[in-house]
Amino acid sequence: MSAPNREDLLEPEKSTVAVIMGGGAGKRLYPLTKMRSKPAVPFGGKYRLVDIPISNCLNSGIRHIYVLTQFNSASLHKHIKLTYRFDNFSKGYVEILAAQQTPSSEQWYQGTADAVRQNLRYITEEGFPYVLILSGDQLYRIDFEAMLRQHVETGADITIAAMPVGPEETGRLGILQVDAEKRIVRFFEKPQSAAELDGLEVPEAALATLGLGAKAPAYLASMGIYIFNRERLMESLHNDFPDFGHDILPRVIKDCRVLAYPYKGYWEDIGTIKSFFDANLALTDVLPRFNFFDTRSPIYTHARALPASKLNGGRFQRTLISDGCIVDDSRLERCVVGVRSIIAPGCDIRDTVMLGADAYESAGSIARHAAEGLPPIGIGPGCRIRRAIIDKNARIGAGAVITPDNKPAAFDSENYCIRDGIVVIPKDAVIPAGSVL
Repeated sequence: MSAPNREDLLEPEKSTVAVIMGGGAGKRLYPLTKMRSKPAVPFGGKYRLVDIPISNCLNSGIRHIYVLTQFNSASLHKHIKLTYRFDNFSKGYVEILAAQQTPSSEQWYQGTADAVRQNLRYITEEGFPYVLILSGDQLYRIDFEAMLRQHVETGADITIAAMPVGPEETGRLGILQVDAEKRIVRFFEKPQSAAELDGLEVPEAALATLGLGAKAPAYLASMGIYIFNRERLMESLHNDFPDFGHDILPRVIKDCRVLAYPYKGYWEDIGTIKSFFDANLALTDVLPRFNFFDTRSPIYTHARALPASKLNGGRFQRTLISDGCIVDDSRLERCVVGVRSIIAPGCDIRDTVMLGADAYESAGSIARHAAEGLPPIGIGPGCRIRRAIIDKNARIGAGAVITPDNKPAAFDSENYCIRDGIVVIPKDAVIPAGSVL
């Protein structure tokens, strides 16, 4: 690739390659990650979490995207292969870089920086001057073209997307200390004490520069979104440090020009069962903070040839119903219903996220399972469900009651678990008729 001119540098399609982290074991999202990686977890009824960063890239003009995968990656690979296919005349791609043993490394990815390090030869081989590094399990909508413009115009070596937070949120995020010109002078990963927070407050002189206003929260947090100059990225990885936030960025700040890109929109890290549950149900708000109806920057996903959902009666309040569902006379309140969900009559379901099913069950399959005493896929008649996540292909028998009421906040059983007061029914689980969980 020849050296680009200034106009080309400002065009993401010509100047930027994106790298999306496929995630590790995702233990805090278990059992949703029992059979899949975090970015492959269904979200919002019909999407996968990985659709968010990929769509943000495509909407920002970035057409060269790598997804780094390692753990439980089969379903993620399948989704990306089916969804993101460019035509033969396009130079764009969304490609998988799976963890592999090589002559130079026999280890799996040890962290975010190590994952990029092990794939540098692929990421840099086309010579794009900028590398955008993203997480695969966050919910947000951002214009990377505007972020790239600031990066180029300020002559930054590294730009970190950052959002204002209050002191109660600092313990779970990387906190940035900035000067009046947006330059980051200190990076502290997840400070846990007042002593560690000391000096990290946003200075008053920087509030206007950052566009935060006089009453902004006192701290600026990294969103885990980075733009690196290619050479700086390669230099910063000439070591054995495994992680960007914990290891690399705190060290390169003193030698590199690292700037913050302020962001004031909605952002959520979908890292726990509670955050996943809350973010899904927030979509049922009359005016949700994250809006899938935004036609200016749509979220893309696999285009399924599914029929329109069929509602045979019932009462529905603040509920999202995805493609290909059949709901008989039931009450649903503040629910997200995934693709191909089947809900029998007489159910009362509230504050529940259903991930749907991978396929419709045939009459023969229903009969065979019935002979074995097993209910069909979906929610059987007369069920009562509260504050639950029902993973794909679950079989909930007639009259089952699922609720976290009067139960411990955390609990593990063969067919279900409780996390943060939320009942989770794993993928392919069977809840016999009449069960009370």
